[in-house]
Amino acid sequence: MSFRSIVRDVRDSFGSLSRRGFEAQLVGHRRGKSQVAVHEVHDQLVIVQDSCWASLPPELLHDVIKRLEASESTWPSRKNVVACAAVCRSWREMCKEIVKNPEFSGKLTFPVSLKQPGPRDGLIQCFIKRDKSSLTYHLYLCLSPAVLVENGKFLLSAKRIRRATCTEYIISMDADNITRSSNTFIGKLRSNFLGTKFVIYDTQPPYNAVASSEVGKTSRRFYSKKISPKVPTGSYNIAQVAYELNVLGTRGPRRMHCVMHSIPASALDAGGIVPGQPENLLPRSLEDSFRSISFAKSSIMDHSMDFSSSRFSEITGGTRVADDEDDEAKERPLVLRNKAPRWHEQLQCWCLNFRGRVTVASVKNFQLIAATQPAAGAPTPSHPAPPEHDKIILQFGKVAKDMFTMDYRYPLSAFQAFAICLSSFDTKLACE
Repeated sequence: MSFRSIVRDVRDSFGSLSRRGFEAQLVGHRRGKSQVAVHEVHDQLVIVQDSCWASLPPELLHDVIKRLEASESTWPSRKNVVACAAVCRSWREMCKEIVKNPEFSGKLTFPVSLKQPGPRDGLIQCFIKRDKSSLTYHLYLCLSPAVLVENGKFLLSAKRIRRATCTEYIISMDADNITRSSNTFIGKLRSNFLGTKFVIYDTQPPYNAVASSEVGKTSRRFYSKKISPKVPTGSYNIAQVAYELNVLGTRGPRRMHCVMHSIPASALDAGGIVPGQPENLLPRSLEDSFRSISFAKSSIMDHSMDFSSSRFSEITGGTRVADDEDDEAKERPLVLRNKAPRWHEQLQCWCLNFRGRVTVASVKNFQLIAATQPAAGAPTPSHPAPPEHDKIILQFGKVAKDMFTMDYRYPLSAFQAFAICLSSFDTKLACE
C-alpha cells in the first residue's frame, strides 16, 4: 500500500466516524439530550483507540507523520495533517512532536496557530474581504502569490456593531455565526466615539494577566472534561491602537501606534520570545478538542494554564520602583508605529513600498514597524537600531473594491494583526 493510500484510508475511515458522531450530536441537541450525544461520540472514540491505526509502531507512525508534514505544506492539502492529529491520542502526540508552530514553520495548521506568533523569517500573506451590506469582514490565508484572488483558506471573521458611544468589532472563528454568545468568539475590538483610540480584547488572559473590568460578566459551556462546565469568559486588554488627531488634514497621512501589552519589547531582541505561548504545538486542554468535529469550537481558549505571574506596567504607567533599568526595559510592552511614507514629486502623493502587495491608493494603507523605546534613545550612525526593529511587522493595503491584503510576521499573531487592521476600517472623524 502506498503512502498516500494509507493517509487516504485513515482520513476516510475516521472521517466517517466523525461525521456519524456529528450527526448524532446534532440529533441529540435538537431533542434536548446533549448528554446522550456525548456518550455516543465517546463510545465511537473507544473504537478508534482500539483500531489497527491506533496501534501502529511508533517508528512507523513517526515516519508517516513526518513525510506527511513535509509533503502537505500548503492548504487545502494540509487538512490531511489535521486529520491525522484527530485520529487518536498516539497520533496526536506524534503531531505535537513533529508539527511546529508558525514561528518556526511559517505554516498555519491548527486553530491555535491563529494566536501564535507568525514566522521570524518571512511574512504570512493573507487578504480581507469586506461586505458593506452586512458590516462583516473575513480573513483568508492566501493560497497563491497573486494579489487578486477569489478563494483562500478561511481563518477569521468580524462583524461591526455600532453603539451610541463606540463601535465594536466582534471577532469569531466561524464565517457565519459572528456573535459573542458563540463558542467560536475569540475576541473583539472597541473604539472610542471619535474612532481615534481602540482597545483589543482577548477571551483568554495574556501571560501577565492584565484583565479589563468586563471579566466574568458572562459564562460559556464547554464539552471538555478538563475544565469546569461553566467557565467565565473574560475580556482581557491585550493591546491598544491610537491614531493621532488630524482634524484639518494638515499633518499628512494617518499616524498610528500600537501598544502590545501581551508582547514585551524584548521579544525583538536576539533570543527574545513572546511569553505565554504553549511549549508544544497544542495546549493540554486541546486534547479533547480533537474529539469535537468543529476545530473552531473552543480550540484556542485554554492555553492560559502555564502563564507566569509577571506583569507589565501600563504604557503611561503608575508609580513604579525599579533598581535595574535592564529589567524595566524587558518588562516594557512592545510599541509599534506606522512607517512614515515619503512624498513622491511626480505622482504628487504619499508613497510606501509594499513590494507589489498593495495596488490601490487609500488612506487605510499602512506598514507597522517597531518603535524605538524612549529609554533606548533614538538610533544613531554609531548605534543603529537592531535589524529586527527595522523589519515590517504588519502591512495592510487595498487591492480592489472591498478587498485588502494583510501580511504579518513575528511577534504578532493572526488574531492580533486582524484586529489592528480592523481599526483602519473604522470611521475617524478627527483624523482626516
